Amino acid sequence: MNALKVTDFNFKGQKKRYQGKVRDVYYLENNLLIMIVSDRISAFDIILPKAIPYKGQVLNQIANIFLDETSHIVPNWKIASPDPNVTIGHYCEPIPIEMIVRAYLTGSSWREYKNGARTICGVPIPDGMREHQKFPQPIITPTTKAAQGHDVNITKEEILQQGIVTPEEYQLLETYSLKLFEKGSEYAKQRGLILVDTKYEFGKKDGKIMLIDEIHTPDSSRYFYASDYQERFAQGLPPRQLSKEFVREWLMENGFSGQPHQQMPDMTDEFVASVSNRYIELYEQLTGMVFEKVNTSNIQERIYQNIVNFLQTHS
Repeated sequence: MNALKVTDFNFKGQKKRYQGKVRDVYYLENNLLIMIVSDRISAFDIILPKAIPYKGQVLNQIANIFLDETSHIVPNWKIASPDPNVTIGHYCEPIPIEMIVRAYLTGSSWREYKNGARTICGVPIPDGMREHQKFPQPIITPTTKAAQGHDVNITKEEILQQGIVTPEEYQLLETYSLKLFEKGSEYAKQRGLILVDTKYEFGKKDGKIMLIDEIHTPDSSRYFYASDYQERFAQGLPPRQLSKEFVREWLMENGFSGQPHQQMPDMTDEFVASVSNRYIELYEQLTGMVFEKVNTSNIQERIYQNIVNFLQTHS
């Protein structure tokens, strides 16, 4: 199976190209932005050596569904998706923080809590909580948006002190984030899932705050299966989940957690295929639609041609 590891295109009016952990972003004249979602996969802020077939298609198509479904809550950057791996939209000046909404004590928040932390990003966490326990209400734990390496926790007060946004803008970011999370949670519930935590990124276009990047995908969100969550929690068992956390867990089981001295474990073809299947499973569970694998025999040419055709008809 072909996987999209990296692109290096040159489009008419292209000003620059940026390669992120997962996305290749092309900046064009007229404030147009092309986002190509590759099949790269990252964990612990490190890009893993092998790409995952169909992962980019899964992420892009889920993000597109939720961008369309939430555009009445907050304006977003999307214009069109001319290819299963591509979204084209408005360039927005990014606000360099991620708004992370958490409804459960799990993942990195649990790791901090287990080590004694009782506030996360300035938000107090009650004593006596257990791993995977639901918070009384969702909390927002922002991080800085690092260009390289690890994102770092930051408090609301620090964000305002540093002048990253005004108090009014921060209030709007919080309001948007909680409304988006509520919508995502309702959608997940209809599909037998629990939206556990997720991240939102925002930018500004003509002074107006807009939602950018992806939304409610398995790379930016964690989902539990709802059917047996309570039973497993009562028994002290980990919930069944659909997210990228299983990749992190596999890495940790194999002695890798992103530390400089550690050796990346070998990603066998079987493991790569299993990760691909998990992404497809989440797509089908979350959308209720059968995943249609796009032709990947000449994936680079397909993507390039679809983008060029779009730009020609919309210039």
